[in-house]
Amino acid sequence: MEWYAAYLALGVFVGFFAGLFGIGGGLVLVPVLGFLFEAQHLTTPDHLHLLALGTSMAAIILSAAISAYTHHRHGAVNFAIVRDITPGLLLGTALGALLASHIAPVYLTAFFALFVYFAALQMLLGRKPQIQRPLPGRWAMTGVGTGIGAISSLVSIGGGTLSVPFMLRHSIPLKQAIGTSAALGLPIAIGGTLGYVATGLAVSSLPHGAVGYVYLPALLLVALGSMTTTPLGARATHRFPLKLLRRGFAVLLLVLATKMLLQASAI
Repeated sequence: MEWYAAYLALGVFVGFFAGLFGIGGGLVLVPVLGFLFEAQHLTTPDHLHLLALGTSMAAIILSAAISAYTHHRHGAVNFAIVRDITPGLLLGTALGALLASHIAPVYLTAFFALFVYFAALQMLLGRKPQIQRPLPGRWAMTGVGTGIGAISSLVSIGGGTLSVPFMLRHSIPLKQAIGTSAALGLPIAIGGTLGYVATGLAVSSLPHGAVGYVYLPALLLVALGSMTTTPLGARATHRFPLKLLRRGFAVLLLVLATKMLLQASAI
């Protein structure tokens, strides 16, 4: 029961920040799920990180849908961007999941940890892009979506770490960029989940209750926890200054990334 309680608490925590910053929550979900799965000895070291990635990606589906709906109610979702970039996101997430299954665990874990460092430093520095330009055409947006989708699938995030800066560079206001990023998290999560399910179906060492690289007990409890707090985080975006919360969250990410790098060096 203590593992179930841990999954539920993790969902409650991650859901709030997913709604607050327009991210999927994978930056926290993946390392913490990895630690929990390892403590339970659910699978072999070769598949531990992939199980965390796939489960995290599936958990993002619900939090992304709730967050997107809440931001939409505040008029903060640019559906023209969602329409133009989604085909690329779906293609990119499928490619990313396929690539992840062929990368050695130590390199995949290290890549994730380094990406978390990048995201955390981006939050801490809080630099706003100086170059402002119009959004590119539909084909270029598809290409951007493919890149964002592939990286998002490799590190199991909703894409906000990449899509928000992209939109800010193209003259989209911050709160609309966050809201639109939350909406983009849904196709990223769906495409990535399907990819991790497909690539893990033939793996025999996964635990009972897993569908491909998605561990259903953790998924259901994390999703249940996030349901309660994702709308609170999304509403907080439109009510409170984000600077202090963003910095505190960034420090937490740095701690988790450091622990993951130490874990990767021991593989």
